[in-house]
Amino acid sequence: MNRTLVEKFMTHLPGTRILVVGDLMLDEYVWGRTDRISPEAPVQVVEVQREDLRLGGAGNVINNLVVLGCRVSVASVVGDDADGQVLRQMLSEKNIDDAGIVAVPGRTTSRKTRILASNQQMLRIDRESRTPVNDDQGRVLVDFVRDRIDQFQVILLSDYLKGVLSEEVLRGIIEIGREKGVPVLVDPKGNDYQKYRGATLLTPNRKEAQVASGIEIRSETDLVEAGRTLRQSLDLDALVLTRSEEGMSLFIRDGDEIHLPTEAKEVFDVTGAGDTVLSVLGAGLACGFSLEEAARLSNVAAGIVVGKVGTSTVSAEEIFETVGRSHRDSDLKIKTRDVLSVALEREREKGRRIVFTNGCFDLLHAGHVQYLQKARRLGDLLVLGLNSDQSVQRLKGPKRPLIGENERAHILAALDCIDYVCLFDEDTPLELIRAVKPDILVKGGDYSPEGVVGKEIVESYGGRVEIIEFVAGKSTTGLVEKILQQYREG
Repeated sequence: MNRTLVEKFMTHLPGTRILVVGDLMLDEYVWGRTDRISPEAPVQVVEVQREDLRLGGAGNVINNLVVLGCRVSVASVVGDDADGQVLRQMLSEKNIDDAGIVAVPGRTTSRKTRILASNQQMLRIDRESRTPVNDDQGRVLVDFVRDRIDQFQVILLSDYLKGVLSEEVLRGIIEIGREKGVPVLVDPKGNDYQKYRGATLLTPNRKEAQVASGIEIRSETDLVEAGRTLRQSLDLDALVLTRSEEGMSLFIRDGDEIHLPTEAKEVFDVTGAGDTVLSVLGAGLACGFSLEEAARLSNVAAGIVVGKVGTSTVSAEEIFETVGRSHRDSDLKIKTRDVLSVALEREREKGRRIVFTNGCFDLLHAGHVQYLQKARRLGDLLVLGLNSDQSVQRLKGPKRPLIGENERAHILAALDCIDYVCLFDEDTPLELIRAVKPDILVKGGDYSPEGVVGKEIVESYGGRVEIIEFVAGKSTTGLVEKILQQYREG
């Protein structure tokens, strides 16, 4: 997993359209304290202090996708009851298209109520219907998918065995996905996986794979056999077998198994990790990534979510930061233009003053370093716009740069005075300045304020231009001439 892949992921996420089909429910949490026994019966009395209502089941998949920044639609069956209305209101507040939800009179919308006190769960109360949807209701769901299939890049099926994903519904959606070339990913449940036959990908955990395959998993060899058996017998393009603290294994049609070790530092709670894996896998495929690339992204996300307490979500920024920590510090500072814009918005919210400068910085020397240090002291963080190799060639001739753009970027990012480095291909940094929106625009002493590119833009919103004198006698051209002279004399 590398930083560039995650940056591409973050850039493409807003354009993704994903359909979630499955069992929607409400997760209710009631927190309180208990310090006495009821006089009515030998049970503890919980004094309620706080309550929370969340989307659960397939709704947690939706939560994950929304946090990632995807555009999400949902198809499901709920009750025509008060909880059904609450659930739809919660979806509306997240700007989720719920046109595919069927409200059925007499059906109970699933709600799981958890009573927690003294740092432990005291009781869970379930209100739900588990009756499979009838033929008419199932036909409405399948027709909805068929009518709108061209709007989606991926379909995610979240099965909690509450009756929405009947065998007929599963078969219909999987056939539509195959016909239209839209991946159908399934988080499976139950003992019989034949109902998922023909799907693009399944995401069972170790226990589920063991039950579904009939192979007791006691070793790596057993796990591989179980994964291969399920993928082949169900005619899947791929199978992702999640292994908790051991990571995950990817089984691809006509390919070798790929074992991905866990990215988690500590495991606090695996609740909802399967929803996160399904969501990130789907988002990755919707962004145009390969199965392996999407699996690697989801493995990083799973490692993050199990380090949180309770059913949680993972943002693209968290994935980026986690991947960045596995590389050199300088790697963290190098951003694409789109990713940099997002990072700087967060910096502005903290009230930080942004300084911007730019240049080729070929053969870094002491004059460069002192110039950059002075620029950094003008504000709270320094963004450096770095000319790409093609841009340098157009400005300085075909023999330049002497140092390639990636090397120059990493050398500069290693300086403490620089907070972000962003490459640009244009002859001037004008478009990058528009994206950065710096408070202070800095150029070297051989410029006049009137000749600084971007001056009008920065001053239009109250920013200013600063000119910093270069250190006398220090230049890349001078350094090149000195090197050539010494080698000629030698």
